[in-house]
Amino acid sequence: MMTSARAAQASYLVLPQHPDPSVTVLAYLCERFPHIEGAIWRDRMSQGLVTWQDGSLIDPTSQYRSCARVYYFREVVAETKIPFKVEILYQDAEIVIAYKPHFLPVTPSGNYVNECLVHRLRIATGIDTLVPAHRLDRETAGIVLLSANPDTRHQYHDLFKSKTINKQYHAIAKLTAELIEQYQVGQLRLPVAWTIENRLKPADPSFLMQVVAGDANTHSEIRLVAVKGNLGLFELSPITGKTHQLRVHMLSLGMPLLNDRFYPELQPKGPDDFERPLQLLARELSFCDPITHIDHHWQVPGLELERWLS
Repeated sequence: MMTSARAAQASYLVLPQHPDPSVTVLAYLCERFPHIEGAIWRDRMSQGLVTWQDGSLIDPTSQYRSCARVYYFREVVAETKIPFKVEILYQDAEIVIAYKPHFLPVTPSGNYVNECLVHRLRIATGIDTLVPAHRLDRETAGIVLLSANPDTRHQYHDLFKSKTINKQYHAIAKLTAELIEQYQVGQLRLPVAWTIENRLKPADPSFLMQVVAGDANTHSEIRLVAVKGNLGLFELSPITGKTHQLRVHMLSLGMPLLNDRFYPELQPKGPDDFERPLQLLARELSFCDPITHIDHHWQVPGLELERWLS
């Protein structure tokens, strides 16, 4: 179901230095966001939805202030309701560990302002300071770690920077012809393992990634652990965390993920097919909490090959 929506949480931007001191905030916003008409900004201002950091209102005549913060509420004409539930796996004063379903973004993006993991969890927990310590693609389901305390937040971000947190994914893909043949004649010995190290950079369009020549900036460990028919169940361990890394690394093996609308070819933009989610799941998350020193090991049920057998 599609409905119009306004973000429950304000966004903000910091006004950069501007060569023309006589410019208005309205003029800058129209320049900064060319896809939003000036009439829309004027309407938001008339409703008190554009303010300075201290809460004072900004109107169409308000003069530009370099380095000042401007707060505003994002709006979308139509927001798709994601018909899947979020589950809180663990909560304390420092963190929330939650399960994110397929199709739900972690934070507001694109046509989603309130249909996101962070907004749902802020409502469920009453913690307005919740922010993710890492990200999952909107199309990917699985476990997400969120920080609740701004004073300790950097220590959870550091877990990922220092690679002292273990993440394991499940994925389903159609096997290569060579692997299918080996399986059919009884010559495939599981698990089959690959180490993928290569260089990724943005492609065209820029939200896609591609493998290019040069020093590796990505590393994944991939294992084929089960086979049924022409499909394989894979365990994936991303050592680095580039955008779409696991999706591109599986593609590089000749086995793009089942139901992937980006790889190997970008599919035409259209509504989500909730019956055909991308078969990628952030299944396990393990780490020692830097504040409480609790050893966390969380796991959700894995993907099922049987569902996708024709």
